Amino acid sequence: MADHFQLRLVDSTMLAPTVRHMAFERADGQPLAFTPGQFLQIHFHYDDGTATKRSYSVGTVGDGSSPVQRIEIAVSYVEGGAATKLLGELPVGGEINASGPYGRFCLQPGDTNARYLLLATGTGVTPYRAMLPQIAELVKNGREVVLLYGARNETELLYGEEFEAFAQANPGFTFHGCLSRQPRDVPRPNDRQGHVQNVLAELAPSADRDIAYLCGNPNMVDAAFAALKDFGLPVMHIRREKYISSR
Repeated sequence: MADHFQLRLVDSTMLAPTVRHMAFERADGQPLAFTPGQFLQIHFHYDDGTATKRSYSVGTVGDGSSPVQRIEIAVSYVEGGAATKLLGELPVGGEINASGPYGRFCLQPGDTNARYLLLATGTGVTPYRAMLPQIAELVKNGREVVLLYGARNETELLYGEEFEAFAQANPGFTFHGCLSRQPRDVPRPNDRQGHVQNVLAELAPSADRDIAYLCGNPNMVDAAFAALKDFGLPVMHIRREKYISSR
């Protein structure tokens, strides 16, 4: 059963022009037990007093199994958004109400596939950041993991340098930044031009070896889901989480 607790802001930085990285600790001092891929809900009220909530994936890189003290999320700017106002104006030391963790968008220990295809756009890459310790174990044991991360340009590749460094340190993990509008001034060998779902063909998805995870913009998730089914992946091997911006 999900916990309800208060979070205290300890750090806040801009990852991109419209995305803020925020780090919290529980106000009661307790660590947060979560499985990488899960999310929290932030609870607050509109100006008219109506209760509402927003969901944010936990992006903390822990050891993949132990509770964490630092609870990290990525928050996108939404024009006129109530959560954008709340979180954007929250000072260090300020507190918000939260609950969780929730969700099943997690790597499954019983899977026997040879390769994972991880697809993301925008802040949909956050859960994969939390999965990095698990991914390190997977590739150490001979599995292959490929992350296709879509953004319009280089400045919107959230945590891109972290994924690049992780790929360098962990053979078996490949990171492709898929830039749909503007390539880097100095392109990198693993960059790809175009949308994530259109880069899939290069990887030749196969029902015999692949399980796919899709997280981010609903249009990408739907298009990639359809493409993966065309490649023959069964629905049970395509796991999805859609990020929908709410005001």
